[in-house]
Amino acid sequence: VQLQASGGGLVQAGGSLRLSCSPSGSIFSSHVMAWFRQAPGKEREFVAAIRWGAATTTYTDSVKGRFTISRDNGKKTLYLQMNSLKPEDTAVYYCAKANGLSRNEREYRSWGQGTLVTVSS
Repeated sequence: VQLQASGGGLVQAGGSLRLSCSPSGSIFSSHVMAWFRQAPGKEREFVAAIRWGAATTTYTDSVKGRFTISRDNGKKTLYLQMNSLKPEDTAVYYCAKANGLSRNEREYRSWGQGTLVTVSS
């Protein structure tokens, strides 16, 4: 499965961006799609995940109330709406697919190429 992430860019603190990810292969209701991010000099970290069928979501604490993960089943597209962005949100954001809901990146076998989000202060 190829995952194509897009939507990154440069934004001022307090601004918003929406990331998109479109998998090329099949997505089933049991699959989980997630966003991870990797800031410069840091390890990749979990951001948010959604179960494709039930749309059950989970977020890391630092983005709760600011980021919203969603999916459009008809368009087979994953989104991450990011509001109230902070400089510490600067990172390369990756979308990924797994068979079960997890925050552990090792559970995710398919990854996109990443899209850079830069938040200026």
